[in-house]
Amino acid sequence: MVRLIYRNQVFEVPAGLTVREAMKQVGLNPEITLAVREGKLLHENTVLQDGDEVRLVAVISGGGN
Repeated sequence: MVRLIYRNQVFEVPAGLTVREAMKQVGLNPEITLAVREGKLLHENTVLQDGDEVRLVAVISGGGN
């Protein structure tokens, strides 16, 4: 299993999914969410391995004045 951590929530998904597939499975939008494993940013096509712990971070965008 793979642990996904998003804010104060922890999700478990099966190994073998891509980052993008895992995000969709837990109801997050991969277009506005970044995945980080061991301090390194993951590409959306990275295949998750059994035992991975991935932190998910929402991308925040703001307008200029």
